Amino acid sequence: MRAVQVTEFGGPEVLALVDLEGPRPGPGEVVVEVAAAGVNYIDLYQREGVYQAPTPFTAGSEGAGRVVEVGDEVRDVAVGDRVAWLMVPGAGYAERVVVPAERCVPVPDEMTDADAAAVMLQGVTVDYLTRSTYVVSPGDDVLVHAAAGGTGLLLTRACTQLGARVIGTASTPEKCRAAETAGAVATVQYGDGVDVAAEVRRLTDGRGVHVAYDGVGASTRTASLDSLRRRGTYVLFGQASGAPDPVSGPDLNKRGSLYFTRPTVVDHVVDRAELLERCERVFAAVRDGSMVVTVAATFPLAEAAEAQRLLASRRSSGKILVDPRH
Repeated sequence: MRAVQVTEFGGPEVLALVDLEGPRPGPGEVVVEVAAAGVNYIDLYQREGVYQAPTPFTAGSEGAGRVVEVGDEVRDVAVGDRVAWLMVPGAGYAERVVVPAERCVPVPDEMTDADAAAVMLQGVTVDYLTRSTYVVSPGDDVLVHAAAGGTGLLLTRACTQLGARVIGTASTPEKCRAAETAGAVATVQYGDGVDVAAEVRRLTDGRGVHVAYDGVGASTRTASLDSLRRRGTYVLFGQASGAPDPVSGPDLNKRGSLYFTRPTVVDHVVDRAELLERCERVFAAVRDGSMVVTVAATFPLAEAAEAQRLLASRRSSGKILVDPRH
């Protein structure tokens, strides 16, 4: 069985295509033949050693495919079922992976494996960001950084459908247009000395936004804080540009009694019931067209390093996948 493993911490070059014995399920586990694996920033952080795990380990933690074997004590998942999963370490860039049965989500017949893999982490993230972390309401002004990225496009569309007015940031005119197509009423192209916060305040008649969704981190932290209105909420949910400086009490106080939160997906799918509830909402949104899955690129297993390089470059617009069947 082929798999891509991290043999030591470092750049994309440390990803190694290896042959392993096929996995066997333990109690409560299933083996899945992977049809599509998601490529996410957490994969980069784990490869770089920011989030450390004993090496070697198989890269990736999100995907979709068909169950080929079940272990003891498995009740709700059967051989032949199409399933998807997220945040299962080691269950990604490989032809076959082991997944706890309780983390398997049924994939609807009308949804492709690629779409299911593409929407699991990002779709669930958008669900909790807009329904739990900050409840987006009609009339809200919302700032979405990296609005043309995989999560950014979904988040922009979701906030728009909830009645919010979205201002997106992006790095190129093409990405700005993609964000506007997803529903952003305005975009700010950052770089070359552009004062993002000043532009956001201009676009909101000086008031600022109710919430700033920031998956970029270091390079956008200050702009996020400075774009908020009094009692606004800064939601830091990623660090694509690196870890930002800490947010202090005075940072929040002097800008108008702001709120700051750093949510993670694991705290929003704490049990199977919550996982299924969020995924059912996400899959329903995909089926009715209110959530549009955009796959930017799909790479064969042997080119997993290139997939991660593309993600790190922030040149893509949409989700990046690895197809272990090729």
